[in-house]
Amino acid sequence: MDSFEDHEEGIGNQPEFTVSELSFALKRTVEDAFGHVRVRGELGRVSRPGSGHVYLDLKDDKAVINGIIWKGVAGRLKIQPEQGLEVIVTGKLTTYPGQSKYQIIIESMEPAGVGALMALLEERRKKFEAEGVFDADRKKAIPYLPSIIGVVTSPTGAVIRDILHRISDRFPLHVLVWPVRVQGETSAAEVARGIEGFNELEPGGDIPRPDLIIVARGGGSLEDLWGFNEEVVVRAAEKSKIPLISAVGHETDWTLLDYVADERAPTPTAAAERAVPVRAELLALVDDLKARKTRGLWRVVEECRQALRASSRGLPRPAELLSFATQRFDVASSLLPRALMAGTQTFATRLTRLSSRLTPRPLEANIRYNHERVSALNGRATRSINARLETIRSKFLAETKLLNSLGYQEVLRRGYALVRGDDGTMMRSVKSAGVQDVLEIEFHDGRLGIAGKGLAGKKPKSNPKKPPKTAGTDQGNLF
Repeated sequence: MDSFEDHEEGIGNQPEFTVSELSFALKRTVEDAFGHVRVRGELGRVSRPGSGHVYLDLKDDKAVINGIIWKGVAGRLKIQPEQGLEVIVTGKLTTYPGQSKYQIIIESMEPAGVGALMALLEERRKKFEAEGVFDADRKKAIPYLPSIIGVVTSPTGAVIRDILHRISDRFPLHVLVWPVRVQGETSAAEVARGIEGFNELEPGGDIPRPDLIIVARGGGSLEDLWGFNEEVVVRAAEKSKIPLISAVGHETDWTLLDYVADERAPTPTAAAERAVPVRAELLALVDDLKARKTRGLWRVVEECRQALRASSRGLPRPAELLSFATQRFDVASSLLPRALMAGTQTFATRLTRLSSRLTPRPLEANIRYNHERVSALNGRATRSINARLETIRSKFLAETKLLNSLGYQEVLRRGYALVRGDDGTMMRSVKSAGVQDVLEIEFHDGRLGIAGKGLAGKKPKSNPKKPPKTAGTDQGNLF
């Protein structure tokens, strides 16, 4: 009995907590005990909702802990979280009272060794290869002599100086530099934006569009070059309409950008050598071609000259070619005076013969001839006029018959009459006829005149019946 009372008294001395008080007390305890921790594990579920935050599971073979990467931190990570990647995360342990669970707020993430990165790299490579991103048939040809080259690299490193120096030595031309970070959290996004930016330039604009793009960076570790393995860079290179040369790292360094690029250069200097030929060699080649062309032309001319000389040996001399024609001309010129005289005599004889045949007629004969001709013409004109009149007469008779058949006289013959007023207008109603002084009625065999106003106002007689009176009432009918 005493022990039970003591137990009851002990319970009554313990403080009481609400659920919220207990949850936040646990939250403070966990955050104080585990302010910042580094945790190694494998990424399980990775979720990216529209808010931009990243929710993931960090697990090993015995336990799982939930993780959160806030939106601002997710954009600055060196690597993006992917399921199956082994990582080391640094963050703050806390609890979520709404669901009674603990979680880690991740502030940084790095791969757990080179092996994890290599496994992720191989997985991405197989993914893009299966999509056909690395196919050779989609690669574009590198221009032999571009007029403008765009370089995506760091503006302060030795890489850009090597590229500019090599291009200047080989073939000086215009180079556009798109400055980017080639290492760090924002490296991949900046490189992708550089490739897209060059493609968005308009040809002939204020900033000319390059004919070739070089993406370059010096050597480094796998972690240093990881930005060139990100999907955003691979997609930008895949969509580029401008031919692209990848020159990332040294000859032994390979990135996913090297696979998708139109051509891979082992070093940035080699990329510059691939981009432009040697100007001095081109000039020497042009001079050599010019000399060969000149020698070839002289050889052709000389061969033609020799062929002409050989052919000319078989031809007669010009004097011999013209001698026969000269002789013919001399003979013709000597015969020309006699031929002219003979021709003139022939035409004179013919003129005399013709003039003797032209004897004038007597005046009476001419008058008789003209009179006969006028009589013949008069007869032809009379016959033509009569024929024309007959044609017109026949046409007139035919139209008259048509008019009579379609005229109103035929209607009058069937018993109808036509009423006209004193001014000759047709009357179409009694009202219009009543205001006329005289009316004229036309029948098929003549017309009859009558007085008009005497007919106005006359109505037919009618005997309307009066309504019967109602019995027993003196009230009249309003109607």
